[in-house]
Amino acid sequence: MQPPADVRAPARAAAPFTPAPPVPAPSALRARVRSLAPSMTRSVQAVAEAVASDPAGCARLTVSGLAARTGTSEATVVRAARLLGYPGYRDLRLALAALAAQQESGAAPAVTVDIAVDDPLADVVAKLAHEEAQTLTDTAAALDLAQLAAAVTALATARRIDVYGVGASALVGQDLAQKLLRIGLVAHAHSDPHLAVTGAVQLGPGDVAVAITHSGSTGDVIEPLRVAFERGATTLALTGRPNAPVAHYADLVLATSAARETRLRPAAMSSRTSQLLVVDCLFVGVAQRTYETAAPALAASYEALAHRHTARSSPSGV
Repeated sequence: MQPPADVRAPARAAAPFTPAPPVPAPSALRARVRSLAPSMTRSVQAVAEAVASDPAGCARLTVSGLAARTGTSEATVVRAARLLGYPGYRDLRLALAALAAQQESGAAPAVTVDIAVDDPLADVVAKLAHEEAQTLTDTAAALDLAQLAAAVTALATARRIDVYGVGASALVGQDLAQKLLRIGLVAHAHSDPHLAVTGAVQLGPGDVAVAITHSGSTGDVIEPLRVAFERGATTLALTGRPNAPVAHYADLVLATSAARETRLRPAAMSSRTSQLLVVDCLFVGVAQRTYETAAPALAASYEALAHRHTARSSPSGV
């Protein structure tokens, strides 16, 4: 029986989220630019986009040269380097040189994500396949493995897991919850904001709340996460904007790729691909940690559903 609400763990005060990621690998630079660009000032974003679009050219520039190229200041260039995870501009230049070398060693992609309304269907398929592959690559490269490991531990040992998401993210939340259910964990996915908050007030230490929001600013997802955070539950955010408001109430943040949106391809499509990769990483990690109980539970669920996957003959025998 749970104790009355007034004697549970005291509420925690939310502190501004300040990411402190390790120095990213060169291959993760573009993913980090795409993830952080929406939260950057216009001048810092100009520097970040320049280094992501032309790593070889920018690697040859001094800090003053890059400032002149982007119409900014040397201080802005240094701020951009630090925001991208590098101690200083020298470290960023080394990463740019390494990224340029990687690009020169392989063939450049033959297609881009831009899809025109009159593109042949074959081109649409090729462009979408390229973008999906790039989204997965960017997400894997930028994923903080320390945060991922901590999230796996929290989920594997949780008494109860609540997952919040709306719209496209609700589908991802349902996927995570049903995966965890099939290996014997108590998991609930909430897309209704009222039910989400109602469930969040029942959480406490030993429970986990997961918020899935590409923008990181969806109020219907942030509110139940805040409630769970204040009740003492461990909170996890999957978001394409690591500096967004949702991170203020997240003990752990897993960044997903910030896909570029076009008229014919809403960002939700690629963001869902990125989110599903992180969900699979969480699930496999938890299944590994709980294998002795997860394996029998998974086998039992397969057995219980087996008859539903068997073709049945129609009454007429056809």
